[in-house]
Amino acid sequence: MAAKIPLHPGHPERICWGCEKFCPADAMRCGNGTDRAQHPVELWGPDWMNFGLDAQDPPSPGEARS
Repeated sequence: MAAKIPLHPGHPERICWGCEKFCPADAMRCGNGTDRAQHPVELWGPDWMNFGLDAQDPPSPGEARS
């Protein structure tokens, strides 16, 4: 089972997010490249969960909210 990625980590720059090992940025074990993989919050900001294929469409002006 894959480890769950935290949605809003405190210091995402300290960890490589490229695999399930979550290694420190200065001691990567997987050899999956020369640079660490960034957390989505670093790439797209704090509302990163609102983007992509699973994002919910905003309600249209005439649509009732449930």
